[in-house]
Amino acid sequence: MDVDVSALHLILLCLAALIAGLVDAIAGGGGLISLPALLAAGLPPHVALGTNKGQSVFGAFAALVRFSRAGLVDGRLARVTFPFGLGGAFAGVALVLLVKPEVLKPLVLVLLIAVAVFLAFRKSPRPGDTPEPGPPARARAIGALIALVIGTYDGFFGPGTGTFLIVAFSSLLGHGLARASADAKVVNFASNLASVALFAFKGVVLWKVALPMAGAQFVGAWLGAHLAVKGGDTLVRKVVLGVVLALVLKLGHDVVTA
Repeated sequence: MDVDVSALHLILLCLAALIAGLVDAIAGGGGLISLPALLAAGLPPHVALGTNKGQSVFGAFAALVRFSRAGLVDGRLARVTFPFGLGGAFAGVALVLLVKPEVLKPLVLVLLIAVAVFLAFRKSPRPGDTPEPGPPARARAIGALIALVIGTYDGFFGPGTGTFLIVAFSSLLGHGLARASADAKVVNFASNLASVALFAFKGVVLWKVALPMAGAQFVGAWLGAHLAVKGGDTLVRKVVLGVVLALVLKLGHDVVTA
C-alpha cells in the first residue's frame, strides 16, 4: 500500500496531530481533528482510520505518562482497567463484522447531549483529586466494567470515547475531572493498542505519515496533560463541553444527512 502525500500536506497533518493530541489529552475528541485532516489529505477512509490510530496511540501514551508523573494514575486501578479496555476493544472490532456502526449514531447523539447536561450542572469535585492508596474491590469492579463497555464501544464505533470515559469515571467512581481524564487515558491507550494491532495486521497503517504525526501527537498530548494537571477540573470541564458540542454537531449532521 502506498499513498502519495506532499510535504506541505505532511506538515499540515503534523500540525493537526499536535492540536489533536493537546485536546485529546484534556478531554478526548482528538480524532475530530486528526481524522478529517487525514481524509482531506487524500487518504482512503480505511487507510485514514488505520493511520489515525497509528499516530494517536503515541498521544495516549504521552498523556498517560504525564498524568502518572503528576500522581493522578492509580496503578492498582490501572492494572484492572487496562486489560479490560484491551479486551473490550478487540470485542468491539469483532462486533463491526456483525452490526454496522452507523446504527449507533442516533443513540450516541442522545448520550452526548446527556453528557453536556451532566457537565453543565455538575457540582465542584470533592477534595482529593489524587488516588487513594488502593481502591476497594467494588471500585475495581466498576472500573473494569467501565473499561470493558467503553473499550468495546471504541473498537466498534469510537467517537466520544475519551469523553464518555471521563464522565463515567467521574460519575461512577466520584473522581474529579482531572483525575478522571487520567483514568480515561489508561483505557484509551489499551483500546488504541488493540486497534493499531488490527489495522497494522491488515496493512492499512500508512507509517510514513503516521510516524511524523505520532511525534507531533506526542508533544501535543504531553502539553495537554500538563495543562489538565495545572488547570484542574475547571479547565477539563470547559474543554470537555467544547468537545461534546463539536461531537453533537458532527453526529447530528451525519444523522440528518444519512
